[in-house]
Amino acid sequence: MSSEIMAAYWQAPPMARTLATAILVVSITGHFGLLPIGWIYFDESRLFKLPPEIWRFVTSFLLSSPQLGIVLDPYFAYQYLSQLETTNPKFQRKEDVLWYLITVGGFIITVNRIFLGGYFFLQGLIIAMCYTAVQDARGAKSNFFFFTVPAQLIPYCMLLSSLLMNPMAIPLQVTGILAAHWHDFMTRLWPEFGGGSSLLPTPAFLSRFVETPRVFQREYGTAIRPGPGAPSTGSTTGASTGSVLPDSWRTRGSGHRLGGD
Repeated sequence: MSSEIMAAYWQAPPMARTLATAILVVSITGHFGLLPIGWIYFDESRLFKLPPEIWRFVTSFLLSSPQLGIVLDPYFAYQYLSQLETTNPKFQRKEDVLWYLITVGGFIITVNRIFLGGYFFLQGLIIAMCYTAVQDARGAKSNFFFFTVPAQLIPYCMLLSSLLMNPMAIPLQVTGILAAHWHDFMTRLWPEFGGGSSLLPTPAFLSRFVETPRVFQREYGTAIRPGPGAPSTGSTTGASTGSVLPDSWRTRGSGHRLGGD
């Protein structure tokens, strides 16, 4: 049973799987006092210390809401990021999804720190991913808790549920919708209707960052086939080497469109 669970876990889309796992671990340890919250919240003044505490750019997106949010926030983060990672036509490569997270996350941090003074931003990122995921599901139906609604209304259903359960999260969620709409304008609306190219092209270094050699097993060792642009050595070795990221980050897995059964 445990082996089947682990097999299903490792077959899940890698970025969505990693984000959901990180949220769950940080939220459990943070809310139960095992991880000091002072280590993970975002404060720009901490970036100018020696050494700079740059991990706060990431950890400020990993703390869920308390109580039921410890389960729901990782679930929603996984659901919508997996759709972006596997089925959304805007993101043809894994590095495009990674660049989306970086740019949208940066927008959310900037707006919140200037106008709202927030320290954690996960709810903004979740609704941003939701907004982006449903843009290509217009006309489809989707379930939100016990209700079936048009897919494009899901972000606003999330706002309504926050109004009932956690009104303090609404300003943060609004910045998430603004961030997703800004990204859509910069990468899709402007090229289509403005006659220009994408204003947020994925940097080339991200492509190099996620590249990794192809590895396959032989009876007498492990052969490493270099990635694009790398010289072929034709050698085999008993241990694999390469990028710090898994090869699955360079492939697109199977997925289901939002609103499907």
